[in-house]
Amino acid sequence: MLLAASAISFAAAAHTIEGRVVGVSDGDTVTVLDGSRAQHRIRLAGIDAPEKAQAFGDASKRHLSRLVFGASVRVEYEKHDRYGRIVGKILKDGRDASLEQLRAGLAWHYKQYQREQTREDRSAYAEVEHEAQQSHAGLWRDPAPVPPWTWRLEQRDKHRIKRAL
Repeated sequence: MLLAASAISFAAAAHTIEGRVVGVSDGDTVTVLDGSRAQHRIRLAGIDAPEKAQAFGDASKRHLSRLVFGASVRVEYEKHDRYGRIVGKILKDGRDASLEQLRAGLAWHYKQYQREQTREDRSAYAEVEHEAQQSHAGLWRDPAPVPPWTWRLEQRDKHRIKRAL
């Protein structure tokens, strides 16, 4: 059992990149420039932030920018998403940027992918999101915030209807 837990923990951080954040696209996507001057698009693991055109989208991007833009970071990852971005945990001075986005109430814990997280991260992300909800931080001030995955689906449906007309 201990061996299996170790394998899961190791798999969660099978690869690392160290570099400087040179771009922030939105509240859950950044660009990291590594020591060999290669750029890597990083999708923050474990969270989904509001889209730019969505309520709190700009605030989420600004918060993430204040957290990591221009900073040296470590990215721990094991996969790429369907857009070719690295899906990883970004650590700045040992602090998890995804957790900070959740704490500020500027992202959702992306439960659809929580099985890919370590047990510790899954628990911490859920707890911090709950605390942000209880304190009405960020997007949780809205009585009915729309998760980005729902918002994206609604936008696709609107575009389909427009094309059909």
